[in-house]
Amino acid sequence: MTTRTLFATEVYEANLADDRGFPAFLEELADACVMLAEEDRAGQAWCRANGYGGYTSYASLDDLPRRATVFADLKRKLDRHAAAFAEILAFDLGPRGRLVMDSLWVNVLKPGAAHTGHIHPHSVLSGTIYVATPKGAAGLRLEDPRLPLMMAAPPRRADAPENRQGFVTLNPAPGTVYLWESWLRHEVPANGARSPRISVSFNYSWR
Repeated sequence: MTTRTLFATEVYEANLADDRGFPAFLEELADACVMLAEEDRAGQAWCRANGYGGYTSYASLDDLPRRATVFADLKRKLDRHAAAFAEILAFDLGPRGRLVMDSLWVNVLKPGAAHTGHIHPHSVLSGTIYVATPKGAAGLRLEDPRLPLMMAAPPRRADAPENRQGFVTLNPAPGTVYLWESWLRHEVPANGARSPRISVSFNYSWR
């Protein structure tokens, strides 16, 4: 008797720490994120109005690669990883089709704050690069997309292998890049660190 694994949910992981000049790049990226958090009045107002615990540029700034060179450099790095992941996923983009980054935003999650479960509609790939992950900072919690259909299924044992768990938490380091298909529900549990958790998130669409 055999079993086969079908309909796999792939998550791509890389680390920019291997890139030449990474420490200086990371420092510049962190400074740019903090600067936006301090100066983006529209973003600050949106966060207050929507109960976001910290700062995000998601609803206020849509031109980060044009606004600062470090974000343009980041986009070029992420484009390569998105293309590699699309190849792994065996996407058929068509003779003229390609994946295009259509949004890039900063997240500065203050201590105790969280980001509840969500997906990224209207996108193909989504992801995050981590800039500051202080001790105790929350990881990225991914949800098995089949859970809403498991109406009468018993829970999994605590010692179940990763590919059989209902939720999996990934714990990044500065420079870690995660990519996943945009329909995959994910969340950030409460930040248990004493300082902000800083990341930059992004979406790719099929053009």
